[in-house]
Amino acid sequence: MTKESIDPKVYDLYDEYCHTQMTRRDFLNKASMLVVASGSALVMAEALFPRYAEAQTISFTDKRIKPRYVEYDSPGGSSGKMRGYLVTPASEGPFPAVLVIHENRGLNPYIEDVARRFAVEGFITLAPDGLAPIGGYPGNDDDGKVMQKSLDKDKLFTDMLNSAKFLKGHELSNGKLGATGFCYGGGVVNELAVTMGADLNAGVPFYGVAPVLENVAKIRAPLMLNYAEDDPRVNTTQKVYKEALKGNNKNFVMHTYEGTRHGFHNDSTPRYNEVQAELAWKRTISFFKEQLI
Repeated sequence: MTKESIDPKVYDLYDEYCHTQMTRRDFLNKASMLVVASGSALVMAEALFPRYAEAQTISFTDKRIKPRYVEYDSPGGSSGKMRGYLVTPASEGPFPAVLVIHENRGLNPYIEDVARRFAVEGFITLAPDGLAPIGGYPGNDDDGKVMQKSLDKDKLFTDMLNSAKFLKGHELSNGKLGATGFCYGGGVVNELAVTMGADLNAGVPFYGVAPVLENVAKIRAPLMLNYAEDDPRVNTTQKVYKEALKGNNKNFVMHTYEGTRHGFHNDSTPRYNEVQAELAWKRTISFFKEQLI
């Protein structure tokens, strides 16, 4: 089944499933009751679930990189300890650093692959697992979503903040830190920009909600903000965020990608838009190289 053949009502229901406590069973049951123009809505719904093995672009055995899991302290976080996926280029450092923050379901294979992609481009990259304090990513997104929802939001953010500090201070880092994230992670990048001030050197959130507008004045990092065209939940904050950034004379660029839905960069589901995802990726790499090297 092609992504073009999936009815928009099924896409909308899937977005609700991803961002609420709706279970997989409830999602499929609701999908089965949808009336669509052609085909089976249930088949369409099943086609939307991630297929991570098919989406891997950089193998963990790739000789250009050195991937490993690391543990580090996280005072004030969910447990005081954190674990993340650290990937370095195989060459000698130091390297510019990029923090990659996952969606609302923990450190899944897609995010790990993104971390490897950055390392291939010459960045030391850390993808923290926000679920590490309660056992780590469970191997499937359904349980991961429930686990992440169970965490205290402030402590989870503290774990991400401590991850940023750990990476910036890493012995192989050049001391310049960028942060990117997707969905939940995009919102965290915006919050890190507020919280870290000049300690964050660049931010690239993908379809992330805006921070509290009164805090925009605290942002010091240059930002490149990537939005999907069809993403009502997130885009309700886009216009006012843009106005706040402009009003505070912040250094930013904002892109909205035509013909895309929330999650368009994630190549494990039919929401993936290859042309626009590749454009966003090229822009992201160029932006980080400009700001961090």
